[in-house]
Amino acid sequence: MAKGYWVVQVDVADPEAYAVYRSSVGPSLEAFGGRFIVRAGAQETPEGRARPRTVIIEFPSYQAARDCYDSPAYQEVRALRLAASEADFTLVEGCDP
Repeated sequence: MAKGYWVVQVDVADPEAYAVYRSSVGPSLEAFGGRFIVRAGAQETPEGRARPRTVIIEFPSYQAARDCYDSPAYQEVRALRLAASEADFTLVEGCDP
């Protein structure tokens, strides 16, 4: 089964408030098997445009990624992110191995 991913590009407007989101989001992701594979490391954009911070979270399936996003637990912490940043947020299905 193909994995699912959250690909999120973020502009952080309030670093202190965003830090609260970062410290709170883990349990809602872990409940659906989510794990960070990219969390704001060095990045370059040789073509097009990107926001300054990129986060990629891997889930066991696309459905798990979708279910996590829709879950009450994530929606609660999502409000923290929305108050502290602007983002482009994409859910995507990976390739079958």
